[in-house]
Amino acid sequence: MRFPQTFIDDLKRQADIVRVVQDYVSLKKKGANWMACCPFHKEKTASFSVSPAKEIFYCFGCHKGGNVFNFVMEMERIAFPEAIKIVAEKTGVPLPKQIDDSRFEARKRDSDQVIELNQWALVWWEDQLKSKAPAAQAARAYLDQRGITEETRQAFRLGFAPDSWDSLSTHLRQKGATQEQIEKSGLVVKKDEGGSYDRFRGRLMFPVIDAQGRAIAFGGRTLDPEGEPKYLNSPETSAYTKGRHLYGLNLTRDEIRRQGFAILVEGYLDLIVPYQIGVRNVVASLGTALTPEQAKLIARFARKVVVNYDGDRAGVQAAKRAIETILAEDLEVKVLVLPDNADPDDFIRKYGAVEYQKRRGEAQPHIQFVIDQAVRDRNLHSPADKAAAVEETLPFVRAVRSRIQKREYFDITMDALRVQPDQRRELWQRIRIGASTDEAAVSELVRRSPTSRPTVAEERLLELLLANPELRKIVLPRLETADYENLASAPIFRALVSLDEEDKEVGFDSLSAATSDDPQAGELLARLMMTETVESFDESLTAADKSLKAIKLLNVERAIEELRAQLAEAQRGADDEKLYRLAMEEQELKKQRGTLLARLEATEAQGN
Repeated sequence: MRFPQTFIDDLKRQADIVRVVQDYVSLKKKGANWMACCPFHKEKTASFSVSPAKEIFYCFGCHKGGNVFNFVMEMERIAFPEAIKIVAEKTGVPLPKQIDDSRFEARKRDSDQVIELNQWALVWWEDQLKSKAPAAQAARAYLDQRGITEETRQAFRLGFAPDSWDSLSTHLRQKGATQEQIEKSGLVVKKDEGGSYDRFRGRLMFPVIDAQGRAIAFGGRTLDPEGEPKYLNSPETSAYTKGRHLYGLNLTRDEIRRQGFAILVEGYLDLIVPYQIGVRNVVASLGTALTPEQAKLIARFARKVVVNYDGDRAGVQAAKRAIETILAEDLEVKVLVLPDNADPDDFIRKYGAVEYQKRRGEAQPHIQFVIDQAVRDRNLHSPADKAAAVEETLPFVRAVRSRIQKREYFDITMDALRVQPDQRRELWQRIRIGASTDEAAVSELVRRSPTSRPTVAEERLLELLLANPELRKIVLPRLETADYENLASAPIFRALVSLDEEDKEVGFDSLSAATSDDPQAGELLARLMMTETVESFDESLTAADKSLKAIKLLNVERAIEELRAQLAEAQRGADDEKLYRLAMEEQELKKQRGTLLARLEATEAQGN
């Protein structure tokens, strides 16, 4: 019994030899390699070298060398199967069931046959793209329109599949392939009544090349504006498993390693266009949601990733899923969202490489991107909206593996979402021990926030306004929308103002109807209208004036608190211009606070 060779090959590809060796030896980076004193013999000068590019180790002193499996076998004094298990555990890859040799040989034989047929198809499609056929000329015209040069076409081995039901199948049979082999290749679609037809027809072909330079799968783009699907991809075969490969990595991995980070895009042209203009540390996720296997593959070459997906709603959601997956591999993540929801292909063709690189340098830390998406179209003064924003962002804090970084991102998130200190403590405790932070749990915390309950001042003002029509005529014109829009009782104030402006009767029924979508407002309304006021008109007017000034003061205090949170964010980002602007705003708010305090004290003295 043995592990499948395909699994061993995949594991070797996913395993980061530097990370595995570092569990045994303290490595230091030296150029493209990592060096240490050899663990296999005594020495004072480091002669043990690990090459992540070549995926091997070698000692220039004792001359031992090999791949990641050889290293673990030497260190642990174990056989090859046990070394596979250890490397799989360190890499986070589950072990498959062991198979007998005959099954392995059969699968390897099938895989080799698929790759051979893929190679025949690849060369044939390349020739078709160069042909004088009108359809091929249209394909070349499309590439010209997209600005794809002949050099780039050759580098990525682009081709063209004629709009024919069996042209490729006929070519493969002429090369010696059997019908069974053709059907196993995924290059055709089997018919229910028997036989098959070519899977890719009338499409521009993008081959997926593995690290060994072998064509393992294909993607085909329709050239018909009405054609569906826009992109058609190979099915899984004995040579290709979805989610285990990255498009373009065979050409870009050295540049990714050299630059220390990878730019992750979605589509074929989103990679090809940047590559053509010199941005060559790019990989594409082959049009599917990024998988843990793909994230591990990136981690072999870089510790940082810039996610540059489309800026539309679907692209944003895909970027958020990719962030969680990448964070699980302990990689640093930034996000680049191009203006006008542009994809990298469109943006570069319109604005050029310099502007793209400038934007890439301004990519957001992942947590800021997530926060920006969470607060979009939400009012953080609304308990429900705040709870939804917190619940949306916490998974991206929880996914961070480093406890120190996790706490830092947690604090940034809590500052941005204006979460109260007592709530922060409980939320952090939940994250730290792995307790639930789902919507129900977060909503319960937010509902307990002081800002989600009416203040004494707003309740008092409403009591007076609801009880006295004459008082409403004097006080409501003084009331600004900004005074009440962020209060817990805002629905009642809005309804009261609206009914007054429309000269409609103000009563329990009319107010209840206007606030029917807010249960908390309904409960508060019933309590307020049950209150009996005994003051004279002048006393009520003074009390209303005092309550209104207290509400305005409360709003200024909250604005100052929020501004301080923004100042903390600006200090983290070392944004001097923003710091200056916020400091000026804080000074202005403090002046307003001083004026309101003086007026409130004067009103209180008048009442006494």
